[in-house]
Amino acid sequence: QLVESGGGSVQAGGSLALSCGASGVASNVECMGWFRQRPGKEREAIATINSDGKATYADSVKGRFSISRDSAKNTVSLQMNSLDVEDTAMYYCAAPKRIWSTYTGVWCHDLGHKPRSEHVHWGPGTQVTVS
Repeated sequence: QLVESGGGSVQAGGSLALSCGASGVASNVECMGWFRQRPGKEREAIATINSDGKATYADSVKGRFSISRDSAKNTVSLQMNSLDVEDTAMYYCAAPKRIWSTYTGVWCHDLGHKPRSEHVHWGPGTQVTVS
C-alpha cells in the first residue's frame, strides 16, 4: 500500500529526494512519515507530517531534511540535503493504521515513541547509501 522511490547512492554532502505513494491509506490519516534503519541499529522515526502540514523532525536530520505531503495525491516526500555517511540506511515510508479502540498515532508527534510494527502501514523500503 506504501511504495517508496528515489533511493540510491550519493557522495557525502550531496542530496537525494525520496517519494512515497500511499494507495489504500486514507488521505486524512493523522500523519505520514519516514523511518530509517541504519546498519546494526533499530528502526527510528526521522520525520513526520500531520494532516495540517505540521512537520516534526528528529534532531539528527533537523535542518537538513524536509518532509512534504500532497494530500490530494496521497503522497509524502523527503528531501535530504547535506547527506552524511551516517545517513546510510534503509528508509521506510509509514502511516498509522486505523485500529478500533487503539490509538496508533503517538509517533506522529513523538518521534521517540516506537510503534508496534503491526500498528503501522510500512513501505518495503528504499536504500540510501552515502559514501
